[in-house]
Amino acid sequence: MNLEHLQFKDINLADPFFDSLKANYQEFPIWFAKKADDRAYVFKNDQGTIDGFLYVKVEVGPVADVAPVLPPARRLKVGTMKINAHGTKLGERFIKKIFDHAIFEKVDEVYVTVFSEHGPLIGLLERYGFRNVGTKTSKNGTEQVFVKQLRGAYEDVVRSYPLVRLSQERAYLLALYPQWHTRLLPDSILKTEDADVVQDVSHTNSIHKVYLAAMSGMDALKRGDVLLIYRTSDQQGPAHYRSVATSACVVEEYRPIYSFKTQEDFLAYCRPYSVFEEHELLGFWKHKKYPHVIRFTYNIALKKRVTRKVMIEELGLEGNVRWGFLPLSHKQFLNVLRKGLVDESLVVNKA
Repeated sequence: MNLEHLQFKDINLADPFFDSLKANYQEFPIWFAKKADDRAYVFKNDQGTIDGFLYVKVEVGPVADVAPVLPPARRLKVGTMKINAHGTKLGERFIKKIFDHAIFEKVDEVYVTVFSEHGPLIGLLERYGFRNVGTKTSKNGTEQVFVKQLRGAYEDVVRSYPLVRLSQERAYLLALYPQWHTRLLPDSILKTEDADVVQDVSHTNSIHKVYLAAMSGMDALKRGDVLLIYRTSDQQGPAHYRSVATSACVVEEYRPIYSFKTQEDFLAYCRPYSVFEEHELLGFWKHKKYPHVIRFTYNIALKKRVTRKVMIEELGLEGNVRWGFLPLSHKQFLNVLRKGLVDESLVVNKA
């Protein structure tokens, strides 16, 4: 998917994609021109025309042009979000970018205004915990106001995304070989000590993931269990320094491969979120070599990689066992996140 982070002046306002925005918002062309040096996310299809547009900005203070007025806070405003849906997961990918910015900017909440007729967009927002809290009336009509509290009460794996709840769940280390890690999770985290997930526009930077594995014990996984993703050594140096923890994720569902009645059911489940090519999935189905199928959310990228050396020598992980699928204590999990410079307010650690 061809997602770019472009300055407004480099985006073609004449693209037919913007016609509906011009029709709904009289001031849209003037607003667009004023934003010349600002940046927005643009998704272009294979024909080079636009199929998605996302612009966000930080606001500090009350939001007075909605009813009821939103009290003073540091917020991320979704200024414009529009998607031409063609069966892609672009909407979820834009939601991920919104949350990436919200975390990076350390805001309290995110808000967006939407006309009621945009049912699919409203459904997408509500799926990830946005709530309708009021209205905004202007010369363009009346829009609904949706707000997402970044650190509100924990409800569910998806509705509370990107929060990770550790109070009642079990924690595990899940090891991935470099070739699978590169496909599954954005690799910018491994190229610099200060990962820039906001700038990452790779197709792998999405919320939901499906992965297959064969490691013992994985059949115990349940919805809500937390995963510390561990990338094994790339063989470019000692594993003590080259194997690193990169991400925190939350299990949505575990299924044994034998629970799928047909090959078509298996492909339909895995294909949208899997890192594997179709021929690979067909091979997995045929040979059943990887019986554990897990779907999980990609919640937090560690800002600083945490090496195997640090986890053993400083955080007390056992170095003499195989690090494939390994139970962690809550303390060990939290300490790795702290070493990774993660914002601890994203971890709910109480009942």
